[in-house]
Amino acid sequence: MDRPQIPPNRRRQMEGPSYLGPTSFAKVVQLSEPDELDRWKPDFAIVGAPWDDSTTFRPGARFGPRAVRVANNQPPDWHIDLEVAPLEELTLVDYGDAVCPPGLVEPSHEAIRQRVHEVASRGIIPVVIGGDHSVTLPSATAVADVVGRGRLGIVHFDAHADTAPESFGNPLSHGTPMRRLVESGAVPGPNFVQIGLRGYWPPREVFEWMKAAGLRWHLMDEIWRLGISEVVRRAVAEALDGPEFIYLSVDIDVLDPGFAPGTGTPEPGGMTPADLLRAIREVALYTPVVAMDVVEVAPALDPAELTAQNANRCILELLSATAAKRRQASSLRSPG
Repeated sequence: MDRPQIPPNRRRQMEGPSYLGPTSFAKVVQLSEPDELDRWKPDFAIVGAPWDDSTTFRPGARFGPRAVRVANNQPPDWHIDLEVAPLEELTLVDYGDAVCPPGLVEPSHEAIRQRVHEVASRGIIPVVIGGDHSVTLPSATAVADVVGRGRLGIVHFDAHADTAPESFGNPLSHGTPMRRLVESGAVPGPNFVQIGLRGYWPPREVFEWMKAAGLRWHLMDEIWRLGISEVVRRAVAEALDGPEFIYLSVDIDVLDPGFAPGTGTPEPGGMTPADLLRAIREVALYTPVVAMDVVEVAPALDPAELTAQNANRCILELLSATAAKRRQASSLRSPG
């Protein structure tokens, strides 16, 4: 079936300056229904997960999806380093938000799981914008159920491990999703690899559980000593030691608070945006990424939109690297 035509005035809005027109990610076409995904057959679909009632410190990430969507001040026409036009090489749509009723964690998580499943089950790569980090539990579960449990490894950028058994009595806190994913069998423990951990949490007993479950991690000290490229190389090898696919999870607090003040649990001593973007690029260029989430952006705490812009660029880096990889593969297949 042919894709629907975009009305002329909407097209002019989409081609205008960043503050004009739709509030979808990069002003791409907005869809809401599964049959629209079937008609458009996109490569990627943005999914908003506006849930933050699982936070333990500063709330506000429920407003993250809207802020991250509109945080590019110029259209992503051309990636200077990769020399690719991502939105020309790929079809990207915005599939709107999962309907998350305030205060109801289980219905909200189920809405996120269903929304992501609608995307991933069609062979479309979901890019989920949180919301707090608890949204990774339903999102990654949906993707694992599509590709097959045991076939998905996770590369997780974060200041915190998010592997607590519970947080203030809540087993579905933003401090627990990675433990729930491993315990459920959605992702094998040895293929859950974390980058950027630092600070004073979680406590020793949680790290003991992580060791027993086989999780692997790379502290900020390792990034400082070895450089981000070597750390990413090691992390990818660990995540794909058995599985075939990669899920990228980016908690924006992996960045130093000087670059990402608008987040619920900032931790000094973190990564720079340049290193984080390079890391995402490396993973996307050389591994089969089938999903990504970017979480914990709290716009009310975000002077000058620094945090939202960095989160927005994380997504654009995935798109651009994927576009460059596909272009290169196409040129290798072409005769002559």
